[in-house]
Amino acid sequence: MTTSTDVSTLIRDCYAAYERKDRSAIEPLLSDDFTFSSPRDDHIRKAVYFERCWPFNEQVEHFHIEKLFVEGNEAFVTYVCKPKGRTPFRNTEFFRTRNGQIVEVTVYFGSSAEDVSPI
Repeated sequence: MTTSTDVSTLIRDCYAAYERKDRSAIEPLLSDDFTFSSPRDDHIRKAVYFERCWPFNEQVEHFHIEKLFVEGNEAFVTYVCKPKGRTPFRNTEFFRTRNGQIVEVTVYFGSSAEDVSPI
């Protein structure tokens, strides 16, 4: 069984790799059967995720995790993302993990986070 610390660390490592623009660090964190969903993507596979979503890392200055709730092998994360030259925005993501890897991410888009103090 995966501990909440393991899941928390896995998720934090994922965001850190994204901030560093380090694809070689994030790839092993995602299972071979990884799926990603958002209002724009419906259960896309790992290869499509890297084609369609990964390039956004070039715009990211940083993430600020506001809340991270873990229960078993699942977690909800609410974060503020600060893109270069743009207003920060807040999203919530649901993660499902298995054997130390991320199996599924579902993103729930939020709104601009203008009310957030500078991060």
